[in-house]
Amino acid sequence: MRVRATYMRYGYKPLLHVCKIIFGALYTKIKKWGDELMKKSLAFVIAILFVLSIVITACTPKDASGGEPASEAASELKILRTNNLNEPGSLDPALAQGTHDSWVLDHVFEGLYKKAPDGSIVPGMAKEYSLADDEVTYTFVLRDGITWSNGDPVTAYDFEFAWKRALDPELAADYAFQLYYLKGGEAYNTGQGSADDVGVKALDDKTLEVVLETPTAYFIELTSFYTYYPVNKKVVESNPDWAKSADTHVSNGPFKLTGWEHNAKITLSKNDNYYDASLVKLDGIELAIIADENTAWQRYLGGEFDFLTPLPQAVVAQLKAEGNPELVIGGELATYYYNLNTKVKPFDNVKIRKALSLTLDRQVIVDKIAQGGQLPAEGVVPFGMLDENGREYREGAGKLVEYNVEEGKKLFAEGLAETGFKVEDFSKFSILYNTLEAHKKIAQAIQEMWRTNLGIELQLENVDFQVKLDREKAGDYYVSRAGWIGDYVDPMTFMDLWLTDGAFNDAEFSNAEYDRLVLEAKSTTDQKVRMENMRKAEKILMDNMPVIPIYFYTQPYAQKPYVTGVFKPLNRYPYFIYADMNK
Repeated sequence: MRVRATYMRYGYKPLLHVCKIIFGALYTKIKKWGDELMKKSLAFVIAILFVLSIVITACTPKDASGGEPASEAASELKILRTNNLNEPGSLDPALAQGTHDSWVLDHVFEGLYKKAPDGSIVPGMAKEYSLADDEVTYTFVLRDGITWSNGDPVTAYDFEFAWKRALDPELAADYAFQLYYLKGGEAYNTGQGSADDVGVKALDDKTLEVVLETPTAYFIELTSFYTYYPVNKKVVESNPDWAKSADTHVSNGPFKLTGWEHNAKITLSKNDNYYDASLVKLDGIELAIIADENTAWQRYLGGEFDFLTPLPQAVVAQLKAEGNPELVIGGELATYYYNLNTKVKPFDNVKIRKALSLTLDRQVIVDKIAQGGQLPAEGVVPFGMLDENGREYREGAGKLVEYNVEEGKKLFAEGLAETGFKVEDFSKFSILYNTLEAHKKIAQAIQEMWRTNLGIELQLENVDFQVKLDREKAGDYYVSRAGWIGDYVDPMTFMDLWLTDGAFNDAEFSNAEYDRLVLEAKSTTDQKVRMENMRKAEKILMDNMPVIPIYFYTQPYAQKPYVTGVFKPLNRYPYFIYADMNK
């Protein structure tokens, strides 16, 4: 919705008309007095001029900031309004760990490469790169004239500093593992090496040399991921709290952070220092922070939002049934699943875990509960990626989860006998989920399926998203709702989640053969070896069932007809970088 200066709401032309009448009367009266007294006092003439200047100034329309007159067209700003659902945990790229952070970061920062509207990876801060014959040494050349939002030049030294900072064990960044592709990255992060040994080095202001541990087929795409975003070395070193306030936040993307009312609203403004600023049509983006999706939907209906995701499940179903053109079902490279805490009895028993999975009717969940075009999960890796033969990876991996109540009951009885637990003992366990009506309804459906099919009744516990993440990290849960959006378009973005001691292995799964297969797949560009290893590893994972895949996501969103140019990468939230508003 367009925002206008306050006086534009009523129009300044009537005000000018009134001022002209007043001015005319004053002028006639003052002229008469002046004719009589002009000869008597030069001071009086000066006084007359002063009064006239006040009248003229008062009757001259100002813009919103108190400046000079502005036309109606010039005063209109294109501000896209939406909802972020949760307060960001951090707007520091190194410390971010969820979509509540990354949706903002993807608009205010930019990496060496970036996502294009057609889904391809194109130059961002870098204008080009070259890969040496050893297949591990990359040389990136930065664009000319790129600057930070505060006017400082973006340099290769900023990238080197940012990547090594994210790996610094003192920072304790959860996503540091995404930089383990760099030579010496894991050693430095785990205290077994130094920053000097990490394979990233600025050769000069414009040239960045990157050396990997092993050839990595998807490394260029990784540079578009937020953990690889640069930070302003000078700003970060001078202020450790730089990312906590809009007043001190500095970024290099198409927008910049200009307001952050914690737990209330985030305001982004167009970054005129961005090298492609001419392609950015919006003047800004306002993201409210409202955790209740029904409240957010009412604001969209009331015209307070121009775009909204996620949507209440009942709303998605209704809009689909109506064929409402404002509903868009966005593709998503993501899996909705439940973690099982394998360090806590009886969830350390594989038969109990498999029984819980076998007794869930995923088709009912997607058809009757989720209602957003989701697909029942067939494993942990979703559809949308190709294997070595150019076919859908999921087809080659096969259907690794199923609905089989009788087999589930059999395994559950055997698991109870092995652990000594009784059916009634499960009433002290709970399903942990973050506050959202959609998650609540799915948890209730799963709770009922387990009650009906296994005779157990777990409790339900909802908390804020960040609290859920913290509790999962601490192992303070029994069963928890989780979801993963691929960081890059390759099955590995899912498979390496459950490596032993993995940063996001909240189920605490550990299997030596699984680790071997995944690590071998990560260390080669041979697509046949990579894909075959990942297929075998996924089967091991599903045979052990430390996590229960529920469905493969879609991302439904609502968009007003006057909003155009929004695009949604397969593994990102929608981008407003090239969006426009024409009411």
